[in-house]
Amino acid sequence: MTPHALSTARAGPLQQDAARSTAAGGDAACFHCGQRLDANPPAMQALIAGKPRDFCCAGCLALAQTLDAAGFAHLYGDQFRFGRPLDPSVRAEIEPVWAAYDTDELRARFVRRLQDRDAAGGERCEITLTPENIRCAACAWLIEQKLGGLPGVESVVANIATRRVLVRWNSAALTVASLLGALADIGYTAWPFELSDAERQDRAERRGLLMRLGVAMLGMMQVMMYAWPVYTHAGTIDPAHLRLLQWASLALTLPVVLYSAAPIFAGAWRAVRHRHVGMDVPVALGLAAAFGASLLATVRGVGEVYYDSVTMFVALLLLARYLELRVRQASRSGAEMLARQLPATCEQVLPDGSVERVPVARLAPGDRVRARAGEIVPCDGDVVAGQSDLDESMLTGESRPVPRGPGDAVLAGCYNATSPIDIVVRHVGAGTRLAEIVALLDRALADKPRLAAMADRVAAWFVAALLLLALATGLAWWFIAPERALMVTVAVLVVSCPCALSLATPAALAAAGAALSRRGLLLTRGHTLETLADVTDVVMDKTGTLTEGRFQLAQLLPLRDADDSACLALAAALEASGEHPIARAIVAAADMLLPRQSTHAATPRDLRNVPGEGVEARIGDRTVRLGRRDFVAALAPSVATEPHAAGPDGAGRVLLAHLHDGATPVWLGDEGGMLAVLVLSDTERPQTAALLRRLRALDVRCHLVSGDSAPTVRWWGAQFGIDQAHGRIGPEGKRDYVAALQRQGRVVLAVGDGINDGPVLAQAQVSVALASGAPLAQVGADAVLTHDGVATIATAIEVARRTRAVVRQNLGWAFAYNVIAIPLAASGHVTAWMAGVGMSLSSLLVVANAWRLLRIPEGR
Repeated sequence: MTPHALSTARAGPLQQDAARSTAAGGDAACFHCGQRLDANPPAMQALIAGKPRDFCCAGCLALAQTLDAAGFAHLYGDQFRFGRPLDPSVRAEIEPVWAAYDTDELRARFVRRLQDRDAAGGERCEITLTPENIRCAACAWLIEQKLGGLPGVESVVANIATRRVLVRWNSAALTVASLLGALADIGYTAWPFELSDAERQDRAERRGLLMRLGVAMLGMMQVMMYAWPVYTHAGTIDPAHLRLLQWASLALTLPVVLYSAAPIFAGAWRAVRHRHVGMDVPVALGLAAAFGASLLATVRGVGEVYYDSVTMFVALLLLARYLELRVRQASRSGAEMLARQLPATCEQVLPDGSVERVPVARLAPGDRVRARAGEIVPCDGDVVAGQSDLDESMLTGESRPVPRGPGDAVLAGCYNATSPIDIVVRHVGAGTRLAEIVALLDRALADKPRLAAMADRVAAWFVAALLLLALATGLAWWFIAPERALMVTVAVLVVSCPCALSLATPAALAAAGAALSRRGLLLTRGHTLETLADVTDVVMDKTGTLTEGRFQLAQLLPLRDADDSACLALAAALEASGEHPIARAIVAAADMLLPRQSTHAATPRDLRNVPGEGVEARIGDRTVRLGRRDFVAALAPSVATEPHAAGPDGAGRVLLAHLHDGATPVWLGDEGGMLAVLVLSDTERPQTAALLRRLRALDVRCHLVSGDSAPTVRWWGAQFGIDQAHGRIGPEGKRDYVAALQRQGRVVLAVGDGINDGPVLAQAQVSVALASGAPLAQVGADAVLTHDGVATIATAIEVARRTRAVVRQNLGWAFAYNVIAIPLAASGHVTAWMAGVGMSLSSLLVVANAWRLLRIPEGR
């Protein structure tokens, strides 16, 4: 079910499930839809299949009678019920959504105009609908009968396997809303369905290859049935019967060669035309030679035939290519899938407070939209009203819903799980974070990895050498045993496996890239995985990478017997209008720790902000300051302000324990002296410790290089257990630091936020940018982490090393197989059918080995 359906369909399936539960409990239920019947006796009854049945409404009764007349009454049972027509209240809620699909924006997206017009000159259109609860042939028949009887409908095809309904009709006679309403009348809530160009091409390619594979498999099995008696009892079979078996095998092999093997011959012809020797060339030559010799022997009635070898080789080769295609298509990101399924409509909150259902394409920055519980967020924006939990797993990889409230940013594609929220639109369509992710993936898919390019070059040289070897083998056997020359040459051409050489690297890289993208790490350069596998050092920024990059109140120490809650309320009142990170941290702490009625209870007057020092205001009958110690102490110069003299009961010692190099003290005082010290510090990311622990286990050396003060960076380095911690280093200094490591022969991975760390990300051999640091479209990194789980960076290195091992295994197997198999074929010890089996199994093994990379063990 698509998200635009998910966002509005709330009644049909739930009502049916409840109805089935009620019916199972023994209460009277409608024979058609299963809803409980409260009336006693039932409201309506009729004979269905010769037995009296109870119904809840005239609609269900009419549908049951229609199905009974068509011979589908046997499908009714305790485990199955058809859908019930929508209740009027539910229909009234959904009808505005249906009407939105008749707007110009959505008709252009979902309705396909056919070029020719109907007999009356009207415009012929086509639309694909997705009924939510279509289950069987009776459902399909009922849908086709209902829609087919509407005026202007030309044809209706309901496909049970795909759960799609294709409708062609005259758009002047019916609206899209009319079609959706007609389906709802018979219990099927449906929505327009849109296939992206990429998915349409993928499905067409997959379906075409599967059809060719099916024909080849059927041909192979039948031809093998004819070949088996010849192999086992050739001497006892009448010659006329042998000729009949040969002609029957030819008839079955023709579709395999002309249809199933057509892409192989087409690929070989393209390669020859472009003066490039591809891996299809030897395969096509071998097939053509084996089939040509068999055809000649069949027509002449003299000689051996090899139809079984031809069909087996084509079938197994296509099976290997089909598995490789599935791996390649699996590398498409879940984010791309989600981008196709963003809601087509949304609720816009108008200036007068009313709500209107509009196409998402009409939204503009500054508009206000409402995302109800169960809906997909249609845009990037900021929450302005409401609190809810959002599932961002498709964008960030975080499986748990995250809380979002006023002031929080939300992204298009997130699923609103609990409560309605109002959002002010910032970006829609191509400007959303999701669209930028897809653009990055497109760039990565277009970037050919160095290893894959090298493998292609090796395969090309291999094929050229193979053709020369096959020619030499054929000439040699022509002098040794002319009757065997052709089939030995065919075996040499077929037994080799350039396919395995070419597939070894791209199949593994595609599988690993798909696995990482599902964990929220998007590879945007082709070389990323192969370079990650060689990483020896990781250079990381502190703020925004290993830490959250925002202050948090770590400790509040009251002095002069002051009340800590009162001090926090005073500080929050002074900073209520501030935009500095320290001000936001203090206000956030007050909002979280203090009762709502006491937060900012005092109203400051004569507020004065002193840049670099702090803030001063009159609160009640006293002047209060918040900021640097010297600035606050100036209000009461006669009072001692040294930490060891501050406060009774050892408060000074407690203060000294918290005033480390990684902390920022903010002092609060009035004319009587210091009232409290608020100790703020940056916060460590939740997965930082796991990241560093796993990097050490991988024998990767960590470096902390930051622009913060040297004492602060050294303190954080000690907290993290990083020996190489350097502060006061600007962007150019970070780049020089990485260059120095590279001169020592180190392979450096740089991790940063993508803005201030731009030079170091560009200098390192491979780089990862955190998506929270910059718009994704501006990131020049080799990979982008779409969530805050930095431990995924260690996962990427582990997966890259596994991928390198798999590539080496694949290349080693392909090389060893060819070294063994080609001499055996050239010496005449491998027949053509053995060669076909060996070559195909070699390709299958390579693809299956790469497929293992699609799965990353849990916890990594």
